[in-house]
Amino acid sequence: RSLCTVVCKWTYTSDGGWDDTFWKTIGLEDLVKDKYEKIGNHVLSPGEPVGKGLTPEAAKDLGLPEGIAVAASLIDAHAGGLGVIGADVKGHNLPCENQPITSRVAMICGTSSCHMGVSETPIFVPGVWGPYFSAMVPGLWLNEGGQSATGKLIDHVVRGHVAFPELQSKAAASAHSIYTYLNSHLDLIKKSLPVGFLTVDLHVWPDFHGNRSPLTDLTLKGMVVGLTLSRGLDELALIYLATIQAIALGTRHILEAMEAAGHHINTLFLCGGLSKNPLFVQMHADITGKPVVLSKEVESVLVGAAILGACASGDFASIQEAMAKMGKIGRVVQPNHEHKR
Repeated sequence: RSLCTVVCKWTYTSDGGWDDTFWKTIGLEDLVKDKYEKIGNHVLSPGEPVGKGLTPEAAKDLGLPEGIAVAASLIDAHAGGLGVIGADVKGHNLPCENQPITSRVAMICGTSSCHMGVSETPIFVPGVWGPYFSAMVPGLWLNEGGQSATGKLIDHVVRGHVAFPELQSKAAASAHSIYTYLNSHLDLIKKSLPVGFLTVDLHVWPDFHGNRSPLTDLTLKGMVVGLTLSRGLDELALIYLATIQAIALGTRHILEAMEAAGHHINTLFLCGGLSKNPLFVQMHADITGKPVVLSKEVESVLVGAAILGACASGDFASIQEAMAKMGKIGRVVQPNHEHKR
C-alpha cells in the first residue's frame, strides 16, 4: 500500500498505523481481523521500490523488461504537486527563491482543483484537508484545499449559454479553440480598460457543486448576479470572465484560510489543463497578488510519477533531489497589483 493513499483517505498514520477504534465505530471491525489482511498492513512511502520490480506477467503485458523498478505510488493530484512544487527556481526573481519549499503552494487545476501546501509542523486549517504527515513530500506535513468544480464549471457556463453555437462557429472559422477565441474577444471589448474590470457589475458565486474548501458545505449552490437581457457573444465572454474570477477568488479564500492558520505562502505553482489558459493564470496572479510559476511540462502528474520511478530505480537518493532536478520551470506570470486592488 502507498502511505499517501492510506493516510489521506483511510485515517492511517505513519507512526500509529491503522486506527482500530475508527473501524469499530463505523461497523467495519472485520477489517481489523487477521492483522488487517483485507486492507493490507505492508505500507511503503511513495518512491520506495516495491517487491522485485516488474513481474514477468506484467512485463509481458506492458512489453517491458522484467524486474524494472516499480515505485510505491501517489494519488493523482499529489503526484502533480510533487511534479511542480520542488522545481529549482534560481534566476527567476521569485519570492520563494532561497526560501523553504513551505513558501509554495502547488495548484493542480483540471475538472476540479487541488491546492497543496506543505509545512514542517502540523498546521490545522479549518475547512482544509490534513495535515497529513509524509503524504506528498517525505518528512513534511501536507494540507490539501480544493474546489469541486473548476474546469467543469467554466465548461458548463460557456456551453450552456445561448450564444455558444455562435462562439463555436466563429472559433472554428478562426482555427482557434473556443477559449483562445473568448480570450481574444475579451481583449477586443475591453478597449483601454484592464480586462478584469469588465465584470464590475457581474458576479458569480462558483459553488455550483458545493464548497469543498474552506467552507466545507456541500449544500451550497452557484449564483450569478448582474444578468441583463443581452444574449450575444459579448455577454458570454463576460460571464466566462466572471466565472474565472470567481474561481480565482475561491483560491484566494483558501490561501487566506491557510495563511491565517500559520502557513506562509508567497508563490503559486500551477499545472493541469487550466494552466494552459493564460486568462485563468493571469487572474490567479492578479487576484491572489502572488506570482504564478508554470511548469515546463503541463502534465505534471506524469512528472510526479516519473520522480517516484526515478527514486525507486536508485537514480536519485531522495524525492527532494529528484524534484529539484526533474521539475522544470516553463514560465513565470507576475501579478498586476493595481488590478488586485
